[in-house]
Amino acid sequence: MVEDAQFMLPIGVVVLGWILAGGSPGPATLTISGTAMSRGRLAGLQVALGVLVGSASWGVAAALGFSTVMMANAWLFEIVRYAGAAYLLLLAAKSLMSAWRGGSATLVNTSIRSLFAKGLLLHLTNPKAILSWGSVYAIVLAPGTPWYVVWQLFTMLFAASALVFLGYALLFSVPPVARFYAGSRRWFELVFGLLFGAASLKMLSVRLA
Repeated sequence: MVEDAQFMLPIGVVVLGWILAGGSPGPATLTISGTAMSRGRLAGLQVALGVLVGSASWGVAAALGFSTVMMANAWLFEIVRYAGAAYLLLLAAKSLMSAWRGGSATLVNTSIRSLFAKGLLLHLTNPKAILSWGSVYAIVLAPGTPWYVVWQLFTMLFAASALVFLGYALLFSVPPVARFYAGSRRWFELVFGLLFGAASLKMLSVRLA
C-alpha cells in the first residue's frame, strides 16, 4: 500500500473525490444505468467495461505524458472535443426518437460487443477524461515522483472507477428498478435525450486552460 507521504494530498481524500466525481450524473453513468434498466445486468456491465477501458486508456496516456502532448497541441484536443460532442448528440437523437415512438427499445438487436464498443467510444471521445487524469496526476504527484508511484496511483483510481461504473450496472439492473423503467420507458428516454443533448453542448464549451 502506498503511504500518503508520497503524495501531495492524502490518498484517501483523492480516491473519495475521484469516486464522487465519477459517480455524479453524466454521459457515462446515464448510458450504463439506461442500458442496465432496459437490457439487463450483462448488457449494463458490458457498457461499464467499455467505459472503464476508455478511462484506463486516458489514464495510461496521461501517465506516459501523452496528455501533456495533447495540451500543447490544441488541435488534437479539439478533434476529441468535437467528436465527443457529435457522439453525444447522436445518443440524444436516438433517445428522443425512442421517446417519440413511444419508448420502444433502441438496443434490442445490439450485440454485447457493440455495447462494449459504445461504452468505450463514449469515454474515448470525452475530453473531460483527458483533463481529469492529467489534472489528478499534476495535483497529487510531487515533482520527481518515482514511476512506480504513478502506476500505483493509476491502479487505485482505476479500482475506484470500476467500483462506480460496475456498481451502476449492478444497481440499475435489479428487477424492481427494471420494472419501474419498463413502465416509464418513454419518459426515461425523453430525459436521457435531453441530458445527452445538454452534455453535448457543455462539452463544446470545454476549453484548455
